Amino acid sequence: MSDTSGRDTRTLARSLLDLCRMRKLKIATAESCTGGLVAAALTDIPGSSDVVDRGFVTYSNEAKRAMLGVTASTLETFGAVSRETATAMAVGALEAADVDLAVAITGIAGPGGATPGKPVGLVHFAAAARDGRIVAREKRFGALGRTVVRQLSVVEALRLLAELARGPGNGATRPRPAVHRSRPRAARKPRQSAGTRRRTSRP
Repeated sequence: MSDTSGRDTRTLARSLLDLCRMRKLKIATAESCTGGLVAAALTDIPGSSDVVDRGFVTYSNEAKRAMLGVTASTLETFGAVSRETATAMAVGALEAADVDLAVAITGIAGPGGATPGKPVGLVHFAAAARDGRIVAREKRFGALGRTVVRQLSVVEALRLLAELARGPGNGATRPRPAVHRSRPRAARKPRQSAGTRRRTSRP
């Protein structure tokens, strides 16, 4: 990572953590092509533990199914690198963790892995909020090299989280899709915070 890129990422990560701390928000990440770099960027900042809850590195399709509840039909129909899979990953991370925001990344960092219609540098992002807001975004960075594509993806993911952290009215909003799980998940107690947290109803 270049010095300039590293400084930009660190600045974004710090400002996101400050924003989430102010709004009492917790974060989870779900990463494929970035292999945990978003979580690493956030946890590189001292004191990030009061915002960052956990990160999922789901590189394989099996990991996406087992850890995030992405259905086999979603993966087979749309592929691992798709808006639909990214959205399912974000919602799955939100469901698996007692957090307020989750971001997901799946893409083709290169140099190989391209398929017809899905070139190297294609990355899909999705972020989901506990109040039901979801934002999905596609980026075609091009064949800039594996390291650069991954760096740019981290920056985009941090920006997407900040967009949702600022609250309703920032970015696209649509109903949260149902996530079908192959096995029941243990019930969890609501996390205590200042004020009453509004949660979406489970489908």
